[in-house]
Amino acid sequence: MSRPLDGLRVIELGQLLAGPFAGCMLGYFGAEVIKVEPPGGDPIRQWREVKDGTSLWWRSLGRNKKCISLDLKTEQGRGVVRKLLESADVVIENFRPGVLEDWGLDQGSLKGENPKLIYARISGYGQTGPYSEKPGFASACEAISGFRYVNGHPNQAPVRPNLSIGDTVSGMHAVIGIMMALWSRDKGNSNGQVVDVALYESMFNLLEAVVPEYDGANVIRQPSGTTVTGIVPTNTYKCADGKFLVIGGNGDSIFSRLMTAIGRDDLALSSEYNSNLKRVAHEAEIDQILVSWCSQHSLENAMAILEIDKVPCGPVYSVVDMMSDEHFNARGLFEQVEINGEPLKIPAIMPKLADTPGGTDWAGPNVASHTDEILESIGLTNNEISDLKTSRVVTDSV
Repeated sequence: MSRPLDGLRVIELGQLLAGPFAGCMLGYFGAEVIKVEPPGGDPIRQWREVKDGTSLWWRSLGRNKKCISLDLKTEQGRGVVRKLLESADVVIENFRPGVLEDWGLDQGSLKGENPKLIYARISGYGQTGPYSEKPGFASACEAISGFRYVNGHPNQAPVRPNLSIGDTVSGMHAVIGIMMALWSRDKGNSNGQVVDVALYESMFNLLEAVVPEYDGANVIRQPSGTTVTGIVPTNTYKCADGKFLVIGGNGDSIFSRLMTAIGRDDLALSSEYNSNLKRVAHEAEIDQILVSWCSQHSLENAMAILEIDKVPCGPVYSVVDMMSDEHFNARGLFEQVEINGEPLKIPAIMPKLADTPGGTDWAGPNVASHTDEILESIGLTNNEISDLKTSRVVTDSV
């Protein structure tokens, strides 16, 4: 079965997460993704849980990629990348701004060889502006973006999700930008262009009404714990068995059904609660009613009662819960690969396309697994490949 990005050639120069996540998404949907790594490989190969010498995270993030290890500090190494870029549609990089220019691998340097090449450049603060040269990991960029400010509990230190969300969201923004640039190029509206993705701006993009609320009403959105400011009721509640249930009853008709489900017809029919604005004024009261009700029911029982009246609710799942859930499995959210003869489940990548779905062909490979294939594809002879390996410009497969 064909995939939507069949025939697209992508050179991935990024390391760790933001750039590689963009490459992972493109490769999943059919692009040929050639990952150029430093000698020894991308550091993420050794992050988090390591099994048989390689990170399990890498097995997911590196799926469907062809890997070559090059020393880009050498002119020969940069020459190989230049040859790769001459035949590519897209290059993804997340070096500090200015590095590609120093290496002569930027868009201006390669416009003559490949004017249609699209550059996805991911950095902490963008390619321009007073902060552009600052180092920018996702954690710091989530903070300055305003995202961290609105998360957590009032009068406490802001919290972060236990995930590198700034990196993955930036990777998604890069993919969106790449797709728009490809469309523009193929429609004849432009040649290759730079897609400038900043981590802090990708997170800034998630802030909903924070800016207009401040500018138009002088309201500064504050952290609100497990609720959402100005939307009632929506919260996380502890059930009798110690498990947590999220209830979203903030639509007017949904709130009425919620109150009916928990035996509070008086509130379901009351004109004092029939709009979100009115419910906001009674937030503490409504929340306490739901706290009390959930504390008297197990998670399973509470969900069964609420679902009869079609009230949106859901359990707080761990990975154990997800992997045993019939819906997750029916929807194909887990794919199985083989690593050293052993099965390993990795997550599928969304979205789902009905006619040209994506898929995992192989798990993240070992360092330099596709060296000869990649070098031969750009016309290098066996002797030239051997010379590059002897001079340690290219790392042989391991």
